[in-house]
Amino acid sequence: MNAVRAILFDKDGTLIDFDRTWGPAAGGVMARLAGTNAAALSRLHEGSHYIAERRQFLQTSPLIAGSSRQFGPLWAQVLDRPASEAFFAEIDELFIDEGQANLAPLGRPREALARLARLGLPLGIATNDSERNARIQADLLGLTDLLAAIYGHDSGYGSKPLPGMVQAFAELTGVPAASVALVGDTHHDLMTARAAGALSILVRSGPGPIDDFADEADLVVDDVEALAEALEQQGVGTK
Repeated sequence: MNAVRAILFDKDGTLIDFDRTWGPAAGGVMARLAGTNAAALSRLHEGSHYIAERRQFLQTSPLIAGSSRQFGPLWAQVLDRPASEAFFAEIDELFIDEGQANLAPLGRPREALARLARLGLPLGIATNDSERNARIQADLLGLTDLLAAIYGHDSGYGSKPLPGMVQAFAELTGVPAASVALVGDTHHDLMTARAAGALSILVRSGPGPIDDFADEADLVVDDVEALAEALEQQGVGTK
């Protein structure tokens, strides 16, 4: 594996507890969109592979790795609304509200990222959430001052698994893509890294198992705190 010289983090399942944050948040968003239409709410749950009584998604859910532009057309069809940018933006705004109300970090992300920043590594976030929501949540978790960039699906570089966010970060930091690591918990994250010619680091802290594709990654760790410890031990960075 090439030496890691910069790191992009997926957000949900990597820095934020997906089930504790987005399970309740998505339930709230779907309820608000459906209003008093119980049949539409049931269809939203079904199409989203969402178990309402557990407030969790099945592993087959399009919401686990997709952006509102990817699952939004399905919701629009269920609600008999146009699959428009205005509708997708409405979804994003509702997720901002519900995400803040249910935000739950994974471990101590501020401490883990601070350890990596002390190694001299530029850090950023690459998420299929909206950039605005990613910035709000980074602020709430105390991460913003540690980050050189925050990219969302609407930042102009495409959604994962397209390589645009990684390419933009490589250009911003002056670090070749081959030395940029994308840290995430899904196959989307792995494919994004591969598409950009970057390093792929998988964490086991997401909502689903990664065993089926873990051997394709350059490194697999339990969580971001374990990554910080591993890179410290390797003497990565400039310190």
